[in-house]
Amino acid sequence: MITNYQNPNVAAEICGNHMGSLEIAKQMIKVAAEGGITVAKFQKRNNKEFLTEEQYNAPHPNKMHSFGEPYGEHREFIEFSIQEHGELKEYAESLGIMYSSSTFDVTSAKEIITLNPEYIKVPSACNNHFAMLRILRDEYSGGVHISFGMTTKQQEEEIVQFFEKTNQAKRLVIYACTSGYPVPFKDVCLLEIVRLRETFSNRVDKIGFSGHHHGIAVDVAAYTLGAEWFERHFTLDRTWKGTDQVFSLEPTGMRKLARDLRATQTALTFKKEDILDIEKPKGGYEKYKSE
Repeated sequence: MITNYQNPNVAAEICGNHMGSLEIAKQMIKVAAEGGITVAKFQKRNNKEFLTEEQYNAPHPNKMHSFGEPYGEHREFIEFSIQEHGELKEYAESLGIMYSSSTFDVTSAKEIITLNPEYIKVPSACNNHFAMLRILRDEYSGGVHISFGMTTKQQEEEIVQFFEKTNQAKRLVIYACTSGYPVPFKDVCLLEIVRLRETFSNRVDKIGFSGHHHGIAVDVAAYTLGAEWFERHFTLDRTWKGTDQVFSLEPTGMRKLARDLRATQTALTFKKEDILDIEKPKGGYEKYKSE
């Protein structure tokens, strides 16, 4: 039973929802900061390293969301340089929130490390990329957050043990995650948070929840089950171009998520005394109780 709930941290996963525009990305950071979000999170890829030649040269699978052809050119269009990532980090910190980025390959990991963010994220699709994990383990001293979507229990153990080999596992935050876009509620599987806590809570730093579902109700449930870090895709407008827009939270939803998680933390207590001050008789209620 959890009796000491810690402050929830919420990351706005901006991903490619900025549509390749640095100005839109900054606007998204500003809106996130105004909504009480903890982290503005981006993604970094070296597309020719991350994609196979066949994938790079393939047509985009959904033409209406393409920013270029072939698919590799589309990815290059929405990719920020490391200099631009540095500018985004500086801007986020000027507004009082953290900057972070997911990395998908060795080159990108090395580049993001030069910015020294408080943590770097490993997406589910890359959590068995041990060459990249080695860079994050051995050449970086910040937090390493790893999603466990599309991951077997044996693979989870191998990932944690890989960091334990050099006594680095206490830098890990591991996220319960289902890698669907979007994820129906029957596949969110919130009790995975309980399993991860029971298996790893004494071996890693914290447990998180990376959601790709609609709405914000289940995030509150995830918090009560023990998740302390939350990651949700974020956009200013779900009708914008891009495949991630449709399952992302808009500003009102993201703001309400942060508000509701913190309200839940405040509410998750025992009564300090049998009858609280707010319950003590006053005015008409006192008269009613005496009759």
